[in-house]
Amino acid sequence: MSTQHPDNVNTPFFAENPELGGEDEITEAYYVFSHLGCDEQMWDCEGKEVDDYVVKKLLSRYESFFREKVIGKDVFITLRVPNPTVEKDEAKILIETLESIPRSFDTAKIFYEHEIPPIFEVILPMTTSVKCLNRIYWYYRDFVVGKQHMKFRNEDVTIAEWIGEFKPGFINVIPLFEDWEHILNADTILREYVSDKNVPYLRVFFARSDPAMNYGLISAVMLVKIALQRAYKLSEELGIEIYPIIGVGSAPFRGNMKPSTVERVVKEYPSVQTFTIQSAFKYDNNPEDVREAVKKLLSRNRGLPHEVNEEKVIELMKRYTRTYKEQLRSLAGIINEIAKYVPKRRKRKLHTGLFGYSREVEGLKLPRVITFTAALYSIGIPPEILGLNAFSKDDLRFIKTIYINFEDDLADALKYVDFENELLPEELRSFLKDFEFTSDDASQEHVKISRFVRERLERKSEVGIQDAILRMGHLRRFLG
Repeated sequence: MSTQHPDNVNTPFFAENPELGGEDEITEAYYVFSHLGCDEQMWDCEGKEVDDYVVKKLLSRYESFFREKVIGKDVFITLRVPNPTVEKDEAKILIETLESIPRSFDTAKIFYEHEIPPIFEVILPMTTSVKCLNRIYWYYRDFVVGKQHMKFRNEDVTIAEWIGEFKPGFINVIPLFEDWEHILNADTILREYVSDKNVPYLRVFFARSDPAMNYGLISAVMLVKIALQRAYKLSEELGIEIYPIIGVGSAPFRGNMKPSTVERVVKEYPSVQTFTIQSAFKYDNNPEDVREAVKKLLSRNRGLPHEVNEEKVIELMKRYTRTYKEQLRSLAGIINEIAKYVPKRRKRKLHTGLFGYSREVEGLKLPRVITFTAALYSIGIPPEILGLNAFSKDDLRFIKTIYINFEDDLADALKYVDFENELLPEELRSFLKDFEFTSDDASQEHVKISRFVRERLERKSEVGIQDAILRMGHLRRFLG
C-alpha cells in the first residue's frame, strides 16, 4: 500500500503549517510506517523542491525504528519522477533523482551493514509509450550505473575504483497511465517493454482521479476495469506476475477509499495489489480506524479481475462522456472562480499547462482534480452526478453488474446535492430524483453552506468563502 497526494481538510499533528513542506514529508513518511502500518510511501519528485536525501534523513532521525523495519525489505520508498517527454521544465530533476539512488544505497549499506537497495523502483507519470519507460530504464542502467566502468583520460583507474561502485545495477520502472488511450493500451506497452528485459515481475499504476475529471466517474471506473482485465490476461500470456496499483482518493468521484469503505473498494477492484491511501484517509479520520483499515488492506488476498464486455462498455463510456463534458463546459467558469479559494495542502512549484497545476478537458482549463472536486462540492453539485442522464434504465442495470458499488457511491454523493441550485442542469435534476439516498444533519448543513458560497460569489464578495469550503470539507471528511 502506498500513500500519496493531499485531499485532506485537517492539518497533520506533526506539521506547523496546513501546507506541508519537504521536512514535514520526511516526518510523514516515518509516521505512515510507524503509526499507521503502511508498507510503502510514494516520494513525489514532481513539481516541487525535491529532497534527494529522504533515506539518509529517515535513517538518521528515526534510527531505532528503521533498525527494526528495513527500508527496501520491510517498508519501501518509491520515487515518482518527472516525465521529460511532457514535463520539459522538470526534466533535469529526473537526472538528479536517478543519480540519488546509488547514494541512498551507500547510506543504507553503512547503516544496515548489508546490500539491500533502499530504493529500486520509480513511478513514471503520464506514460504514453514504451519509449518513455525504456529511456529511464536504460538511462539508469547505462549512464548512472554504467559510467562506473569508464576510465579517466590518460589514467588507468575507473570511476568505480575512484569513488566506489554504483548500486543497484538496475531499477524497475512503474508506468502510470492516466488517459483514456493509454490506459486501454497499457497491456500493449507493457508487452513491448518486457520484450528485451529479464524482469521478475511488473508493477503497473492506473490513475483513477484524472480520468474521472477528464471523462466522468463511470468512464474512470470502466477504464480501470478494462485495463485490469487486460493486465491479468497479459500476465498469463507472459508467465510474469503483474501487480496493479490504483490511485484512489476519499471522494466517491476519486475512488471512495475511506477507512469505513475499504472492504467495498477491495471488492470493486479485487485484482489490485496496491491501493494508494491519500491524505484525507490518513488525517481526516480517527487514527485507530485508519490503522485497522490499513491492516485489512495488507491482510487481504488478491483475486481475479471482474469480467467486462469491453465493446459494450466502451460504447456506453463514449456516450456518457459526451454528456459529461457538455455539462462540465457549462460549469467551468464557476469551477475556476471558486478554485482560488480552495486551500493547498502541499508546497509545489507553480508550473502551468495540461500536466501542471491546470488540466485541460475539451479545451477547458481546469484546476487539478482535488481542487476541481472540492469546487463542485462547494457549490452543491458533486462531480459524481454529471453526465448520468446519458443512461437509460437498461444501461444502468448493465453498469451495476460491472461497477458493483455504483449505487453506494452515488448515494454518498447525492446527499450533498442542492436540488434547488439554479446551476444544476434541468435534465440532470429530473433524472436524479429517481435515485434513493439518505440525507442527514451534516449533509443538510452542507447544502446550506453551499448556498452561502454561491451567494458570496454572486455578490463578488470573498468574505467567508474559504472558511465555508473548509467547513464543508470537514462535514464530508475530505477536501477533494
